[in-house]
Amino acid sequence: MAGRMSLPEVDLSCPICCDIFRNPVVLKCSHSFCAPCLQEYWSGTGARSRDCPLCRSQNLDEPVPSLTLKNLCESYIQESEGLEEAGAELYCDPGEMCPLHGERLKLYCVPDKMPICVVCHTSRKHKQHDCCPISEAVADVKEQMKSALSSLQEKRDTFDKMKKNYEDTVAHIQVQARFVERRTREEFEKLHSFLNAEEEARMEALRREEEQKSRAVRQKIEEMTRNIESVSESIRGLEEEIALEGISILHNCKRTLASAESPVEDPVMAPETLLDVAKYLGSLNYNVWQKMHKMVKYTPVTLDPNTAAPWLVLSDSLDSVHDSEEKQKLPDNPERFDPDTGVLGRESFTSGKHAWDVNVGDNTAWVVGVAKESVQRKEKVSSVLKNGYLCVYFYHKMYFAGTSPLTRLNLKRNPQRIRVLLDCDKGRVCFYDPHDNTHIYTFKHAIAERVLPYFWVGCQQCPLTVEPQELSVCPVNYF
Repeated sequence: MAGRMSLPEVDLSCPICCDIFRNPVVLKCSHSFCAPCLQEYWSGTGARSRDCPLCRSQNLDEPVPSLTLKNLCESYIQESEGLEEAGAELYCDPGEMCPLHGERLKLYCVPDKMPICVVCHTSRKHKQHDCCPISEAVADVKEQMKSALSSLQEKRDTFDKMKKNYEDTVAHIQVQARFVERRTREEFEKLHSFLNAEEEARMEALRREEEQKSRAVRQKIEEMTRNIESVSESIRGLEEEIALEGISILHNCKRTLASAESPVEDPVMAPETLLDVAKYLGSLNYNVWQKMHKMVKYTPVTLDPNTAAPWLVLSDSLDSVHDSEEKQKLPDNPERFDPDTGVLGRESFTSGKHAWDVNVGDNTAWVVGVAKESVQRKEKVSSVLKNGYLCVYFYHKMYFAGTSPLTRLNLKRNPQRIRVLLDCDKGRVCFYDPHDNTHIYTFKHAIAERVLPYFWVGCQQCPLTVEPQELSVCPVNYF
C-alpha cells in the first residue's frame, strides 16, 4: 500500500498503519507514529517493552505530540479533498454529453422535446426553437410526473373502490340466492301441501265409493245365494216326485208344481254398480288446476329489488314497498336508484295494452306511473315528463300530473287505489280511480323506447302495494 503512494504522502504516513498521521507523536529517536497506533503496538508487545517499532531503541519517556506534523497532515488532507471535488466536477456522465459535439447538455429544446448543447442550439436543426435550461426542463418534467402519479393514484383508488364494490356484490349475490331459495321452497311447500291434501281427499273419496259399492254388491251376492238355495230346494223336490211310480205322484203333483212355478224374477245387475272411474280421472289436471287457482295470487307487476333505492324496503313477495330511515348496504349497480327513493317494476313494455292497480291507502307521499328505461338513476331529478317519466303525484296533500311544469289535479275524493292503463301502440298512459272508474289524468306521449312501471315513495308507515288480479280458469266456448 505504501509503495503506491507519492513521496509527500509517504513522508506524512504512519509506519504502522500506513495512513496519514492521526494525532502524531515523536519519540526520542525522532521517529513519528500515530498515538493510537503506538499505544496499540506497545500493548501487544507487553508493558515492559516500550521500544521504537522502527529502530527498537527503548523509550522510557512518554511520546511527545508533534504539532507541526499534525498541521502538515491536516493541510494535506484538505488539499486532497479539494482535488477530489474538482475532479468530480470535471467528470461528466456520458449521458450528459452531446453525442454530436461532445459538449455538456445544458439546454432543452421544447418543440423537439430533447436535451441539447449550446452548439446544437445554433445549428440548423434547432435554430430559433424555444429552449430552456436543463434544470427548468427537469423541474417541469417532474411536475408532469407528479401530476401523472397523482392521476395514477386516483385511478388505483378508483380500482380499489370498485374491487370492494365487486366483493360486496359477490356477498350480496349470495344473500339474494339464499333469499330466492327460501322463498321458492316456501311457495313450493304451499303447492306441495295443496296437492298432497287434494290427492288425499281424492283417495279418500275413492276409498269411500269403493267400500260403499263393494258392500252393495256383496249384499246382492248374499241375496243370489239365498235364491240359489231356494231354487235348488225346488229342484230336489221335483226330482223326488218324478222318481215316484204310480198313482202316488198324482196326490202331490198339484202342490209340487205350484211350488216349482212360484214367480222368481230373473237376476239383473243394478245400475251404477261400478266405480265412476271417469269422475276421478277425467281432466284430472284441469280439475286440480281449477281448484288451485283460488290459492294462486297473480300480480301484473313485480317490483325489481335490483333497482330499489337503498332506503326502500320491499316485501318478500315483491309486491309492496315503503320508505325507511336506515340506508341498507347494497351494491351500487347501474340499475339502482340512488339517492332518489324510486323502484321499477321487473316487467317492461314496448307494445300492447297493460294495466295494474296500486293501493296507495293513506300514504302521504307517492308517485305512480311509468318511466323510460333510459331515465337518470344516479341523480335526484324530478319525476316529470321531460326527464322520462309519465306519472301522477301525491305530495303535501295535493295531487299533480308530472307535466313540465306540474299540473295541479282537483279530485273530489282521495283515491285509495290508482289504476294505471298503458297503451303503448296509441301512446297513452291513463290514470283512474277504480272505486268508481273516475278519470284522473291521461298522458298522450309516443312510446318510442321501452318503459317500466315506476314507484316513488316517501312514507314509512303506509306502503305502496301492487294489487293482485282476479284469475279465471275455463275451457274455450265455441258457441
